[in-house]
Amino acid sequence: MRVLVSITGASGSIYGVRLVEALAAARQEVFLIVSESARPILEYETKYSVKDVEALASKVYENADLWAGPASGTFPLDAMVVAPCSMKTLSAVAHGFEDTLTSRAASCILKEGRRLILVIRETPLDLPGIRNMLLAKESGAVVLPAMPGFYHKPRTIDDLVAFIVGKILDSLQVKHSLYKRWK
Repeated sequence: MRVLVSITGASGSIYGVRLVEALAAARQEVFLIVSESARPILEYETKYSVKDVEALASKVYENADLWAGPASGTFPLDAMVVAPCSMKTLSAVAHGFEDTLTSRAASCILKEGRRLILVIRETPLDLPGIRNMLLAKESGAVVLPAMPGFYHKPRTIDDLVAFIVGKILDSLQVKHSLYKRWK
C-alpha cells in the first residue's frame, strides 16, 4: 500500500510519528509531508526530530511544493492520512482550498475516490469546526478524531496513542496488534 502521511500544525504530532513508524514496520510505502508549523511542535512535544521521522519515509515532500507528485490525481497513492489534522487544514480540505500540498493532495485523493483519513486533534470543538467535519465527511473523508477508547485498559500515554494509531491502521486495512480489541 502507498500511503501519504501529512503531519500538520496541531498538538498531537506523536500520532503522525507513530503512524509513520507503524506503516514502515508493516512494510507499507510511506510518503511524508511535515508542515512548517508542525516542525517545531513535533520537536517540542516528542523525543523525535523531524529528520528522525523523515528517515522512515520513502519520499518526503515540502508542504509548499504544489509541483510534487501528490498534487496530481494521477500520482499512484492508495490512501492519505492527516495526523494530526489542524483545524486550518480541516477547513481547507472541507472547502477545497488547495493552498498547500496537504490540502491539494487531499482534494486529489477525494476526487479519485481513495481513502482520506483526517485525525482531528482539537477540543472543545467550535461550530465552524463541526461543520467542517461534516463537509469533509460528506465529501468522502473519514473523520477520525483523536479520542482514545479505554476498554483496552491503557496504562500509559503510549497505550492511548497506540489505540488511535491502531484505529487509523484499521481504517487503512493494515493488520496490527497495537491494542487489545473488544471481545
